[in-house]
Amino acid sequence: MCRSRKSTDSIQPNPKSPRRLSKSSRAPSSSSKTSSIDPPSSATFFTVTSTTTSCSFVNNRHHPTSPSDSSSLSTTPSYSLPAHLKHHLRDTPHIYPLSDISSATGNFLLRRLSPSSSAWRCSLRGRDVAVFRRRLRRPAGLPRLRQLLASICRSHHSSVAKLLGASLSEGDVYLVYEFVEGANLSDCLRNRVNPDYSPIASWASRMQVATDVAHGLEYIHHCTGMNGSGFVHNRIKSSSIVVTEDSLNAKICHFGTAELCGEVAEEDEPLSSPNTPKLMRTNSNAMKFEGTRGYMSPEFRSKGTPTRKSDVYAFGVVVLELLSGEEPLKYSFDRESGDFRRTSVIEGAREAARGSVRRWVDKRLKDSYPVEVAEKMVQLGLACVDDDPERRPDMGRVAGRVSKLYLESKTWGERFALPQDFSVSMAPR
Repeated sequence: MCRSRKSTDSIQPNPKSPRRLSKSSRAPSSSSKTSSIDPPSSATFFTVTSTTTSCSFVNNRHHPTSPSDSSSLSTTPSYSLPAHLKHHLRDTPHIYPLSDISSATGNFLLRRLSPSSSAWRCSLRGRDVAVFRRRLRRPAGLPRLRQLLASICRSHHSSVAKLLGASLSEGDVYLVYEFVEGANLSDCLRNRVNPDYSPIASWASRMQVATDVAHGLEYIHHCTGMNGSGFVHNRIKSSSIVVTEDSLNAKICHFGTAELCGEVAEEDEPLSSPNTPKLMRTNSNAMKFEGTRGYMSPEFRSKGTPTRKSDVYAFGVVVLELLSGEEPLKYSFDRESGDFRRTSVIEGAREAARGSVRRWVDKRLKDSYPVEVAEKMVQLGLACVDDDPERRPDMGRVAGRVSKLYLESKTWGERFALPQDFSVSMAPR
């Protein structure tokens, strides 16, 4: 709730209305009427008082800002909520009927995000959304799903794609996210049509992506869940990060998937259920979950349980991808030995840290970057992928470090008067 002193702004009556206000009604008084802006068929309201401006967002009912306002609510005229205000209101999590999702996706046959994926883009209840089908790793009833959805959908960050709702179907869960226009980071770094082209070919754009992802992951770890206890993402990788086409900012996708699919150990879950089977990290025979090759930390590969430290490891791999443009793991054929040779971006970074970082950094940057900052970013990425999880930094510390290096890069760019305003298209060249 926000309050201010007497305001000169007030909501004027409809000019087409024949009713006129008398002088007495225009004069302020201690029992002045309130005007409300009510969104049609919505449970959220915005109230404005003529003498004291009061903004309150409440659910399911009117909450007067003071006892004297309660009598005036019954005679308050209604107005439709402006579109620019609706965008900022908190979304109510939905439990969608499976029939709605099936109808929106053409019985799961239309508009797949990729030919072989279990993901669709569609319009659902007037929203442009992306629907992902995921397997339920542990049984979860509808009350449990509602609890988790309420906690996850309460979270909002500019670098995290919003979860709007979900639907249960036997052993699967359908997750409905806002659709983010752009291209995933993997495609931006490795253009299959033209390998020499990248929409993020400047140092500033790559530092912007690193900063956005770092702060988004810090938010997930420390500012989500019940009482800010935090969540684990478990899907940090370049293909799960979307670079928006208009501003080249980055958004983390699939937030909440690990919790809703039952992939997180009970000791990490802020909303525990007595009926949920325990999953102990120290038990080698416990249930394990698969990860993505190249992004899995050593302890995740051995125990199969995602943690915040395994998220930090995956973020470190993404940082090294941003710097080099290379894949996390790559296999190339060696003609001399007649066998395939495995190349890791982590091994390449460690070798570069002992020698020349400039020779290892992506050539498409054309040496237009501060070398000292690049070296510090390599060291930060290597610290995040340390084999010992206890030696990896916390995401709060990582985000602060990346922000500082971003500002140093910006100062370097201003010193050399590099152009900052340009338009970029995600289309292949």
